[in-house]
Amino acid sequence: MANTESAKKRNRQMLKRRERNRAHTSRLRTAVKSLRNAIAEGDSKTAQELLTPTLSIVDSVARKGVIHRNAAARTKSRLSRAVAGIDG
Repeated sequence: MANTESAKKRNRQMLKRRERNRAHTSRLRTAVKSLRNAIAEGDSKTAQELLTPTLSIVDSVARKGVIHRNAAARTKSRLSRAVAGIDG
């Protein structure tokens, strides 16, 4: 348990950040999952529509420091390549 004022404040900040990061992570995972489902179904039109907003969410989450920028770049690359590879 935190005893000093600074440790108590640190704990409050950590809890706020944790909630915020969990919300961003959840939003990211939902968007990526939706896009991957469209890719798996071979639905080219839906995948193209979902690609831009999903990449935007990936960039946003990386900018906030929730995921590493290289992880964001890797995710964007893989999703873009998968959408481009859909036969449809």
